[in-house]
Amino acid sequence: MTSQELGPIPKVSTICSLEEQVKDGKNRHLVKCQRCPSKILNPGMAVYKQVEFPLPYMKKKSDASNSTEEEVVKDYWVVDDMYHFENVGFSNTISGIKYLACADCEVGPIGWFDIAAKTSYVALSRVLHGHG
Repeated sequence: MTSQELGPIPKVSTICSLEEQVKDGKNRHLVKCQRCPSKILNPGMAVYKQVEFPLPYMKKKSDASNSTEEEVVKDYWVVDDMYHFENVGFSNTISGIKYLACADCEVGPIGWFDIAAKTSYVALSRVLHGHG
């Protein structure tokens, strides 16, 4: 792991329970970047879904390493319209997907975008949930 890689992120249960984050199947709170104050999603803009998908460990875009270490993440916010995001960046296409990152500090991936389905998945464990 390089100095720029952020490594495994705490599991969602150590941050906040799912019941506190989900209301009527959607995100109850504002979704924010873990590393800077950027807003990613406003409350009620994404649907909770369990999907197993391997994501590379989080790092800054400026880290030029070719590390392939990853973890399987299971809890996601599903966003069916890319315009529902407040602030997110998309990587170049890699095997039919694009990785999502904070558009301000460029830390990611916080999730992935399925090009064929035109659907984004934001990992609950890679973002913060809170008010304002």
